[in-house]
Amino acid sequence: MGAHHDHDHDHEERWSEVELRVKALESLLTEKGLVDPAALEVLIQTYETKVGPRNGAQVVARAWSDPAYKARLLEDATAAIAELGFTGRQGEDMVVVENTEAVHNLVVCTLCSCYPWPVLGLPPAWYKAAPYRARAVREPRAVLAEFGVAVPEEREVRVWDSTAELRYLVLPQRPPGTEGLDEGALAELVTRDSMIGVGEPLPPAGAAA
Repeated sequence: MGAHHDHDHDHEERWSEVELRVKALESLLTEKGLVDPAALEVLIQTYETKVGPRNGAQVVARAWSDPAYKARLLEDATAAIAELGFTGRQGEDMVVVENTEAVHNLVVCTLCSCYPWPVLGLPPAWYKAAPYRARAVREPRAVLAEFGVAVPEEREVRVWDSTAELRYLVLPQRPPGTEGLDEGALAELVTRDSMIGVGEPLPPAGAAA
């Protein structure tokens, strides 16, 4: 299990206030016919799965390409991530945990939905849902299997519980067959789910999935 879960719920309340204002604005714009709710949903999905996680993908690709950067990232993730221009909105610290042949890491927030906003953008709905938050701790292998990630019995699964002060990011294993790819091409293989631990990076083009 990861660090002790000591939440400062003020940050959740602040986000709730922001979310309420956003919802009110959405409703107003929709009523006036200025926004199509379906288009709005596409926009939100884009920020959840594409725009937001691109920051994290750059961090992972740099770590895959540069052993010295990877060492700094694993030693002091907050500082190493800041080197690329990404910093916490409220001063939270980052910890990067590395997937290896021996260990698979999974990130959850059991009490609310603490999430590494600067590197992953908006949290997906399932991350905030009670079933994921409870089951990820109780039966992580079953949860991973439902996401399509089969973890061999001999490989340890470690669950890390994010807090208001400490956010976790998974450094997935670099896919085989990517030796000739530059950082930009590597970043394209990094998925949001692989940085939470519920997915794997994409295989390089032309490789067997």
